[in-house]
Amino acid sequence: MSENDFNFLHGRWRVANRKVADIVGRGTEWVEFETRAEARPLLGGAAIIDSVFANDWEGMTLRQYDPAADVWRIWWASTRAPGHLDPPLEGRFTDGHGVFLGDDEVGGHAVKVRFDWTPGDEPVWEQRFSYDGGETWEPNWIMRFTRA
Repeated sequence: MSENDFNFLHGRWRVANRKVADIVGRGTEWVEFETRAEARPLLGGAAIIDSVFANDWEGMTLRQYDPAADVWRIWWASTRAPGHLDPPLEGRFTDGHGVFLGDDEVGGHAVKVRFDWTPGDEPVWEQRFSYDGGETWEPNWIMRFTRA
């Protein structure tokens, strides 16, 4: 675990997205679309910022490593919620797999949020929500990255 954990993400990407169409309503219909992304290191490698570009929205992620706590924190913001920065998720990589957890509110309901990162030449990010305190997890967004 180090400030180099997200180095695999540096650069430009084509991103295949598979997402639940209505996350707020806990829908079951999935939609697929492509985005592009670009990630770069900041603060001497202890942080990474990326931008995600879709046809009708733009998002950004800030990830920052805290060496004292030995964790990464991840924040998300997008043009779909102007002026809003989501609460951070916190976690680490273990045995080549990153798990990051946090609390948020979706559609007026408290949820636990989980990000899973599988690094590599074609990284995969998955988002899951839990409405029962982490007993069960519902996947709702998967992103597969390919170098642009």
